Amino acid sequence: MSETNSAAEVAAPHRYTAAMAADIEARWQDFWDANGTYEAPNPSGDMAGDPAVVARPKKFIMDMFPYPSGAGLHVGHPLGYIATDVFARFQRMTGHNVLHTLGFDAFGLPAEQYAVQTGTHPRVSTEANIANMKTQLRRLGLGHDGRRSFATIDPEYHKWTQWIFLQIFNSWYDDEADKARPIADLVAQFESGERAVPADENGTTRAWNELSSVERAEVLGGYRLAYASDAPVNWCPGLGTVLANEEVTADGRSERGNFPVFKAKLRQWNMRITAYADRLIDDLDALDWPEAIKLQQRNWIGRSEGARVDFPVGADGDAITVFTTRQDTLFGATYMVLAPEHPLVEKIAPAAWPEGTHDVWTGGHPTPADAVAAYRKQAASKSDVERQAEAKDKTGVFTGAYATNPVSGEQVPVFIADYVLMGYGTGAIMAVPAHDARDFAFARAFELPMRCVVDPSDDRGTDPSTWDDAFASYDAKIVNSTGAEISLDGLGVVEAKAKITEWLAGRGIGEGTVNFRLRDWLFSRQRYWGEPFPIVYDEDGVAHALPESMLPLELPEVEDYSPRTFDPDDANTSPETPLSRNEEWVNVQLDLGDGVKTYRRETNTMPNWAGSCWYELRYLDPRNSEKLVDPEIERYWMGPREGQPTGGVDLYVGGAEHAVLHLLYARFWSKVLFDLGHISSAEPFHKLFNQGMIQAYVYRDSRGFPVPAAEVEERDGKYFFGDELVKRELGKMGKSLKNAVTPDEMCAEYGADTLRLYEMAMGPLDVSRPWDTRAVVGQFRLLQRLWRNVVDEATGAVTVVDAEPDEDTLRALHKAIDGVRQDLEGMRFNTAIAKITELNNHLTKAGGPLPRSVAESLVLLIAPLAPHVGEELWRKLGSDSSVVHEDFPVADPAYVVDETVTCVVQIKGKVKARLEVSPSISDEELEKVALGDEKVVAALDGAGIRKVIVRAPKLVNIVPA
Repeated sequence: MSETNSAAEVAAPHRYTAAMAADIEARWQDFWDANGTYEAPNPSGDMAGDPAVVARPKKFIMDMFPYPSGAGLHVGHPLGYIATDVFARFQRMTGHNVLHTLGFDAFGLPAEQYAVQTGTHPRVSTEANIANMKTQLRRLGLGHDGRRSFATIDPEYHKWTQWIFLQIFNSWYDDEADKARPIADLVAQFESGERAVPADENGTTRAWNELSSVERAEVLGGYRLAYASDAPVNWCPGLGTVLANEEVTADGRSERGNFPVFKAKLRQWNMRITAYADRLIDDLDALDWPEAIKLQQRNWIGRSEGARVDFPVGADGDAITVFTTRQDTLFGATYMVLAPEHPLVEKIAPAAWPEGTHDVWTGGHPTPADAVAAYRKQAASKSDVERQAEAKDKTGVFTGAYATNPVSGEQVPVFIADYVLMGYGTGAIMAVPAHDARDFAFARAFELPMRCVVDPSDDRGTDPSTWDDAFASYDAKIVNSTGAEISLDGLGVVEAKAKITEWLAGRGIGEGTVNFRLRDWLFSRQRYWGEPFPIVYDEDGVAHALPESMLPLELPEVEDYSPRTFDPDDANTSPETPLSRNEEWVNVQLDLGDGVKTYRRETNTMPNWAGSCWYELRYLDPRNSEKLVDPEIERYWMGPREGQPTGGVDLYVGGAEHAVLHLLYARFWSKVLFDLGHISSAEPFHKLFNQGMIQAYVYRDSRGFPVPAAEVEERDGKYFFGDELVKRELGKMGKSLKNAVTPDEMCAEYGADTLRLYEMAMGPLDVSRPWDTRAVVGQFRLLQRLWRNVVDEATGAVTVVDAEPDEDTLRALHKAIDGVRQDLEGMRFNTAIAKITELNNHLTKAGGPLPRSVAESLVLLIAPLAPHVGEELWRKLGSDSSVVHEDFPVADPAYVVDETVTCVVQIKGKVKARLEVSPSISDEELEKVALGDEKVVAALDGAGIRKVIVRAPKLVNIVPA
């Protein structure tokens, strides 16, 4: 301690310092915990409380689930948590019953990878990380209802995650009712004959009672909302697991670990989210979400209207089905392309190349089978994004087969090419190269014919061989489109589409339909640290749901947590899960209602997204062991109400990066639970707010490696790490970039209230902003000045007086109250702090002791932002109650409106006078005052006036003649 600091502390022993802040903050955090200050009462159940509080308007405020990292928090992590805490505190002070808590999303890859490296059980490391994170968050003074917190790894939590999976597994989507229904209803329809059993692969239809148990399971699997199937998946050998489309980066690598991802055909669990595609798009209109997020979801779901068309192929009555939004161009289809994974490829490919096959079509391979096999291997190494890239060269190979164009009867060659995806549409396209840029490029590369069927009506003419690119238009006439049974010539695009669709449907070779980009959600992971599936298989491989009495199904102990990983570049590998190695757990004797039998457990686990699909519901009723959630409690906190027709959480704050992952998945689960009558809210989150990111400077040496930011010195505008010149750039904050600043450091140096104020004052909440440790002291000084306005630093006595404030002070106070109230309601925390600072500065300059009423209002204004200082000063001002539940100040309108405002008078755009006028002055009155002002008269110097523009009460613009 310096002599100067020592002397200052002796002279002002009651000055607000970091040490005092630490003492105040610890005491009030203990008080809040001991008194249940933030506990929100439910209308019923074991958390029911004061009926008067329950009768208030409710606010359910949530943060996106944090994952408890071993590295702990840096100062960027709490940005959203502090913001929701400030907002929640303000809502309590404006008369709301506020539910605000925080749990932990604790299954997933990070803990498992740590377990693989160290041998530490994932539960041990995860629980240690949670404990550390709780300590860090508590120090920030967050007002969470601790009774409602949990982790997704808690057995009493993932019991209900498994239960929800079984609800989805035991449901199907009834298109006529446009909702999910129990699978038992579908079985009853099959049994009664109300619904015909679908034909088998041979086209044979049988009655339900004629089917074996295996056949019935296969039929129901085609309807269930959770089903297992053999399908192309994203296989990541380096992680030893499959990944959802959303977990693969644009360059075809795993989001976690950056390993190559390949297409492979594996049997996996899927969620039939596609059944809800229309509702997932349509219900966005009812949500108060950023338009950018809504647009991302709409684009990801990708609804498009068009037609299904069948192209006969081969001698066995097969047909290649395509979906097209341009059925009006059918006469221009001169070849077809299948995705390399399409199931018909091997069946239609002949043993030898047809006579006259172009050499460029064969890829140099001796037979179609060789060509297809080689090309499939090549395509498997590319991501969907790479395969569809517009700029890349088009590759492909002829299958040796020809299909029949149904409108012209023309035989068209069938290719496979990687720019067609099995996961979109039907995995096949009719290629109209004259009117599609990708098809045009492919046709040029493979010397395929083109036919113009949409008239360009310009200088290019109608011979595509002379064009530089395809011609695409919805505002043109159809040409060259007359066949034996139908002609589209002369029609516009819209009329032609309607006519050809009706013609196709009348002949049973097509129909109008809607297609979606959205694919079913891949729900299996070949990992250990995830929720086990509550599914067992009998000796015939039929899946059976475990009864609720057997939940939760917990993970067994295993010796090796790692999945079998492989050479990351080897696509020809298959998963081996950690659970499959525990034979005692996998093979089990159970009585599922028809006697004890041997079953085999599912050895995949659920993805890390499962637990976060419904956690908002558990916050409502976290100790309920009998139901997912009490219906009365769910209706109270999340049910539909005025302005929120689909219900949901009142405010949900988190990063925009979850737009098509967590947010889409959670909406799907909510809709299923809503359809089945378990909840009243069809949407989980009514209002969404995306906070920005706190960034930090990264310093890199000559090799491009980060160096510790805290050890870098600035000299003459350059940056040095020791004697080495380093480069500075703005980026993320994190341990790997060696620029992380922990909240613990900031709390130790300044206190949590200062950290809270600084993070909220840095800028608008929804934009990113750079961290500057040197600037934190500004908010610390604000608290010191505020403290000094209420407390004598020498004696510790409160200095306020029981006197009426003067008019200037009243105006400053009520303007601040009005502005801060509006800013907190609108989550404009930076401007709220600016207004509080302005008020505090006014009071400081005014000098003398503060009137008690002013001091109390000042403390109440800052309490949501700096709750520890707020509590301490509120108690010092004589109150016995917590400031948390005090009423937020209300402005007196008489003092909010200025007595006068400054009006600027301009002549030729230059300011010539400033007038003090009434805020309510009319345009006519203001013009008269301005033209009579002596400075204005002098500036005009007798010149005539051509025009006067008045914007009362602040502007008059005079244009001389």
